[in-house]
Amino acid sequence: MKDTRRGDGVHQPGDLSQQAHRRLIGALGLLLPVLLYVIAGLRPTTGLPRWTFLPSVSAYYYTGAVAVFIGIIFALSLFLLTYRGYEGVIADRVVGFFGGVGALGVAFFPTGAPNALPNPDWWTPASRVIHYASATVLFTSFILFSIWLFRKSSIPERSRRPLDKQRRDTVSLVCGIVMIAAVLWTASSILTHAAIFVPEAIAIIAFAVSWLVKGEAYQPVVAAVRRVRSPTAGRLHA
Repeated sequence: MKDTRRGDGVHQPGDLSQQAHRRLIGALGLLLPVLLYVIAGLRPTTGLPRWTFLPSVSAYYYTGAVAVFIGIIFALSLFLLTYRGYEGVIADRVVGFFGGVGALGVAFFPTGAPNALPNPDWWTPASRVIHYASATVLFTSFILFSIWLFRKSSIPERSRRPLDKQRRDTVSLVCGIVMIAAVLWTASSILTHAAIFVPEAIAIIAFAVSWLVKGEAYQPVVAAVRRVRSPTAGRLHA
């Protein structure tokens, strides 16, 4: 079977991952920061301010939104571990594997509890180290997908690719750059000790957008608009 690589059409024979797979990964990422904030607000935790952003996304592990945090991260891990990408492109599976392992590390080794709460008896400082290392691996995989793998094509010259593919490549590149900036912003908290929920949320949303665009999640909307416009166009030409 010919390796057509990088989705230059709606579906390519060499594409081993369905678009729905990519859309699910993107949708889960897009929902994560919003659901954490909303559910933690609806299910307040004693000692933590209600309807106020916590210092980090990971801090929601210690709130009423813990099920959402663990559930979505674990689901992302499974989707990444089973991501096949394109036939003959082993990098898709390698990057997906490391991203999946990183997500598992984030879920199973939480960071320390927010200052107002005590750490669980079973928690150790090593858990925080593993958590941050896992998060670094996870976001590195997200960045590699966006700026490298999603922009590959069977057509080497970018100007000769379909216009839709060029646009998706541009969005992926922008999302990758945004993630790099957000991760560096997050890392600066080592010196500033500032809250990192906002840069983490920005990085997660950028990752989600890149996967939704790669999965062509906008196509159903475009098709619906065309169906609505077609009868109108027909009456105008009648």
